[in-house]
Amino acid sequence: MGLSSSPRLVKGGLVVLAPGGGAVKRQVALQYNPDTLTRSYQVQGVGGDGGGERAQPFRLKGPAVETIKLEAEIDATDQLQFPDQHPAAVAFGIAPQLAVLEALVHPSVDELVAHDALASSGVLEIVPPEAPLVLFVWGPQRVVAVRVTELSVTEEAFDPALNPLRARVSLGLRVLGTDDLGFAHAGARIFLEHLRGRESLAAKAGSATLATLGLGSLP
Repeated sequence: MGLSSSPRLVKGGLVVLAPGGGAVKRQVALQYNPDTLTRSYQVQGVGGDGGGERAQPFRLKGPAVETIKLEAEIDATDQLQFPDQHPAAVAFGIAPQLAVLEALVHPSVDELVAHDALASSGVLEIVPPEAPLVLFVWGPQRVVAVRVTELSVTEEAFDPALNPLRARVSLGLRVLGTDDLGFAHAGARIFLEHLRGRESLAAKAGSATLATLGLGSLP
């Protein structure tokens, strides 16, 4: 058997856990890793705005709220080249893969029926059940609990039965932190580990000198 010098491709994806961070219910690997990943931060701070009689020092009251956006491609072409090995792709195209993603933004039918039964029985306040905990995985160094805030699907090709064969999926994710979940939640512990990892990476970056910035000393 020959040896390959090519590194093993690690795929990004999602892991769906039971509510509260229990057992793994499903793993979702992206068929192709996106070329771009957009991350944005909403800073949570107080002070520093110059309000009142004098400006106050700026203080961070909590972790920034991080949002992630990516666009993934799903294509049944490779599976359809070997139809005997992929009967689901022949029968349904990529509809099953799309349905898995859609399930992240809908409660289950059983939950909807149970909710209606409670309402019909006269229960005044019905608290929706906690949704499964979703983890976004982008390599072993980046694992965070997220809420799916946006899902857009563009179907681009179809078989004779109108099953989708190719699609582009846009995902919007909001990282869930300690402010969202509380420190005792499994997702919050994952978030803290993520922050520790980012702090460790920051410590590995070199620091510029004042001379690099055109300064001999600070004013």
